[in-house]
Amino acid sequence: MFDIQENLKNLPDSPGVYMHKDKVGNIIYVGKAISLRNRVRQYFQSSRNLEPRIRSMVSQIAEFEYITAATEAEALILECNLIKKHRPKYNILLRDDKTYPYIKITNEKYPRVLKTRIVKKDGARYYGPYSDAGAVNRIVDLLGSSFSLKRCSATAFPPGYRPCLNYHINQCRGICNGNVSEEEYARSIEGVKEFMAGRDKALIGSLKQKMQAASERLDFEEAAVYRDQIEAAKSLSATQRVVLHHDTDMDIVLPARGTETTNMVVFFVRDSKLIGRESHEMDNSQEADRAELVSAFLNQYYGSMPNIPKEILVTDMPKDKDALEKMMTGNAGHNVTLLRPQRGEKKALVELAKKDVLEMVKNIDRRAKDARERRETLGAEVFSVLREMGAVSGEYDGREFRAEAYDISNTNGVDTVGAMVVYEGLRPDKSSYRKFKIRTVQGQDDYGSMTEMLTRRFARVFEGDDKFSQLPDIIFMDGGKGHVSTALAVIDETGFEIPVVGMVKDDNHRTRALIYRKSEEEYEEIPLKERSLLFSYIGTMQEEVHRFAIEYHRNVRGKSAFTSVLDEIEGVGPARRRALLRRFGSVEKIKTASVEELADTESMNKGAAEKVWEYFHKPEATAEEK
Repeated sequence: MFDIQENLKNLPDSPGVYMHKDKVGNIIYVGKAISLRNRVRQYFQSSRNLEPRIRSMVSQIAEFEYITAATEAEALILECNLIKKHRPKYNILLRDDKTYPYIKITNEKYPRVLKTRIVKKDGARYYGPYSDAGAVNRIVDLLGSSFSLKRCSATAFPPGYRPCLNYHINQCRGICNGNVSEEEYARSIEGVKEFMAGRDKALIGSLKQKMQAASERLDFEEAAVYRDQIEAAKSLSATQRVVLHHDTDMDIVLPARGTETTNMVVFFVRDSKLIGRESHEMDNSQEADRAELVSAFLNQYYGSMPNIPKEILVTDMPKDKDALEKMMTGNAGHNVTLLRPQRGEKKALVELAKKDVLEMVKNIDRRAKDARERRETLGAEVFSVLREMGAVSGEYDGREFRAEAYDISNTNGVDTVGAMVVYEGLRPDKSSYRKFKIRTVQGQDDYGSMTEMLTRRFARVFEGDDKFSQLPDIIFMDGGKGHVSTALAVIDETGFEIPVVGMVKDDNHRTRALIYRKSEEEYEEIPLKERSLLFSYIGTMQEEVHRFAIEYHRNVRGKSAFTSVLDEIEGVGPARRRALLRRFGSVEKIKTASVEELADTESMNKGAAEKVWEYFHKPEATAEEK
């Protein structure tokens, strides 16, 4: 038994991170401290001075762990990583953890322009983030076309390299053929950088001329393409709401607390222009003060981001300002300063952002109220299903339900895969989705494949795999009695008590009812006609698990199709396979080639040619078998 008071005596007087755990060993809170001894002891002193959220948390602490750190900044980074990994119940959490797209100019000999949601310290240049992903896609295409940029990912072009389709449709000038010098290409990239810096008049003017010319030719479809490109360029360009008197990049971070939920809002100032904003919902935040909210958000949002501006403006300065600055400076590779402006143009900029936030709160509260009502309605409908099945009793307590859904995909029993999707209430939890490549089942056997998938899924629980440790409140199977029976057979072996329902489809492939096992021999259906939200929810889940399974199956099938019979021949690797197919065009023509013709192919020699010829001409290997 863990003795809290005895372990408190052994805490070091040094910086570090502490983790509080409940009686079953789940981490319920992660915190950092300049002195672990002083900070952790505070939780177990008089509770009168603790806020309600912390009192509730302390009542559940059964043990704690700690990790020492060299500095407070190091502890801050460790705290951020542990919060993201464990998502503890009582921490203030960045709920959606969404990432907005950037436009990236790669750090290559011939750079490319790409859309990305991942920012790395790779020497590339990043622009953004942008809230309009569609506009980003259109701008990437526009820049590629306007400047005839390289689209392929190849960085080396050996002799005989074949240009891709973009070259043949005049969307690339043929870097692979040596048609463009580095200096000439660099001038094109400078044009891209000029556009991305907001100096877009030249490109937009050129597009307008092309649109006008297309209109005069009565080619209105082409004119519409140019019109859309112009609109995309304008939407991506900075709208100059506030102009500072010196060129600078900065972010403004403000809490937006409503009656229903709390969000953190980030405003982006790039090249002295206020260009856009993001809103991030925070969990477990209603009782935290504003400075604590800002600290939690800065730690998690900027904790792994290298693309950080030099200044971040706040209205509520965190107590751990110095540690946050050190952490962000280390990530960014340049000094990052937290400022709470008191006067001047930066103060005016913050005031403008605050006015925006006041308006946002009204919409945020309305959306949050609607979302809460939908969650509660769905929860009540799921609860009623579970009560009808005898899995629960009493009244619905308002909590969200965690659901898992499973599906199998294959082509005539080949390349069989399984898919698992997870929903937390109304929202898909895509980080918990899992794929399974079926290994032990041959041919068309959905039940056998489902048995393997579920067995592997629950085996990972007993292996202590954190990614599979959270069990669902209910499992939805894409099928009827047979699928329900198959799932329950696996679950019964584990000792878990998890309700399983099958999604019974109508003639239009929509789920019309749920089916469950009432007794060993008896199954019963639960109609969905009177449960409108549950009907829509299950339909969405059914489509999602089917999409996820099909997508994975296509990927596996594509990899299988890419393999060739030539890979089975001793002495023929990828280079020789490509050379043979390039010269002869197909495996059928390779079969009919002579040893001399095979040996005369690039990368081949007489020994390899004889191996290929013998493979296709030995008596026991017929053409049908090959």
